[in-house]
Amino acid sequence: MAKNNDRNLNVTIKNAEEDKDEVVISMSAIMKKLKKYFLPWIIIAAMLGALIVSLKTVETIRSKPPLTALVSFSYDGVEKGLDPHGKTFDVNTLKNPEVIKNALTELDIDLAKIEDVRQNITIAGVIPSDAIDRITTYKSVMDKAQNGNLAAADAVLDVSYFPTKYEVKFNYGAAGFTTEKAVQVLNTTLDKYRDYFYKQYGYNETLGAAVATIKYSDYDYPEAVDLFRSTLTTLSKYIKGISNSDTTHFRSSSGYTFDDLYETIKTIRSLDLDKAESLITVNNITKNKQDSIDYYQFRIDSLTREKDADEESYKAVVSAKETYEKDKLLVMQNSDGANQEISKNSEEYDNLVKQEVSLAASIAETRQQINFYETRKEALKKASNCTQAQIDDMEKRLEGVNAKVNDIVEKTKAAAEEYYEDVEFANAYKLLVPAANSKTAGIKIIIKNSLKLIILAEAFLFLIYFGLAFVTALKEENKKEPVKAAAGSTGGDGDDDDDDDDDIDEVIEEVAEALGAEAEKTDSGSSKKNKKK
Repeated sequence: MAKNNDRNLNVTIKNAEEDKDEVVISMSAIMKKLKKYFLPWIIIAAMLGALIVSLKTVETIRSKPPLTALVSFSYDGVEKGLDPHGKTFDVNTLKNPEVIKNALTELDIDLAKIEDVRQNITIAGVIPSDAIDRITTYKSVMDKAQNGNLAAADAVLDVSYFPTKYEVKFNYGAAGFTTEKAVQVLNTTLDKYRDYFYKQYGYNETLGAAVATIKYSDYDYPEAVDLFRSTLTTLSKYIKGISNSDTTHFRSSSGYTFDDLYETIKTIRSLDLDKAESLITVNNITKNKQDSIDYYQFRIDSLTREKDADEESYKAVVSAKETYEKDKLLVMQNSDGANQEISKNSEEYDNLVKQEVSLAASIAETRQQINFYETRKEALKKASNCTQAQIDDMEKRLEGVNAKVNDIVEKTKAAAEEYYEDVEFANAYKLLVPAANSKTAGIKIIIKNSLKLIILAEAFLFLIYFGLAFVTALKEENKKEPVKAAAGSTGGDGDDDDDDDDDIDEVIEEVAEALGAEAEKTDSGSSKKNKKK
């Protein structure tokens, strides 16, 4: 019974002025109107959403949004903004004309498009949110630091950040490509950069020119030996450097480790090259004796000048290191709150130490070379002329040395390239997310562009829907005779308080009558059911 009564309760808005009618509306009336307009609202909402998506689809197709790919770099020094050689890293080498040329050549595209592709590729670093927070915090500390503590704050806080991931975008519409062709161009370009990266920082660039194949026959025998020795020395230093940094005990596909290659070079130098050199010196094997003596003297003079220059540089470095004042860093560590001064070596001081060691080694090596050429020159002056048999024998020896040197150069090249690609630079450069021309990617772009507008439009449509239901329900409910004030309200003699009491009494009586009528209906219904039984 209580539930039946609840359905007849109305929301009554009573005006402050007695001469105005009351506005009455029931919740059930509003719900009826909401149900009445629900289907039209759903239909209009669906049509509106479809219209927005259609418009955004056309806009997206016409505008040709840039293709996007994601690449990453991972090697020692990249977090400091350096390349593998320790120099400032330039990420724009990703769109180097040589790289784009290789990509277009592979795709059989006119090379006149190189500049169009290069100008429409943009590269932006991806900075994680935690790094942004750290930089913001550190800058705040630096801004608040007083002049006296600025150096200490600068030593403690490092606000620099260099990205290791980069977002590469290609505005292919401006470059004059279709979407399908643009995907191929961008992905192939980023893939070709891997070869460019290895070429720049792997074997070919760092050593290739230094160990180029030698045409030894163009030189006199002593000069040819020096060329072979120089090549083997450069090669052995290169291999030793890789071997020292190789913690995987790398073995190439040909079965050689870097230690194996290093020992092979030592063998060639000690057994083949030293033997040839001793025969040249002892037997005075030369195409022109005086030319050889002059060559040795030239080498002595040249090395002497190098030694003198290195000695002057060494003295300057030693003097600078001895007078260098190390940086001081103030920290609060003592329990009594007193400042404790800690000395720390700066990067400049460390560089001075490295220069001192390098110059000392260079001076010692140069002195050994000078002594070696002095010995050669004196021996050549005293030696008699060589025989034709000795010359023929030397020709064969040098031919054998040349073959062995070229062989070890090729083996070193192959091993170094495998090492850089499979070990050292295995993860140095990666194409994390290639550009795509899939339906899913296109749908995602359209949804992203449409979502915000759809939410705003549908929210506005819902307000119209609810407002329409409310207004129509309000009008329909108030078509009935409005509730008037108590009888005799036209008279103005009574007090306001009495009139208010009369109005309240009338409302109470009306509610009581309604409840009574409902009760009678319920009782009569129960009686009829009992009679039927």
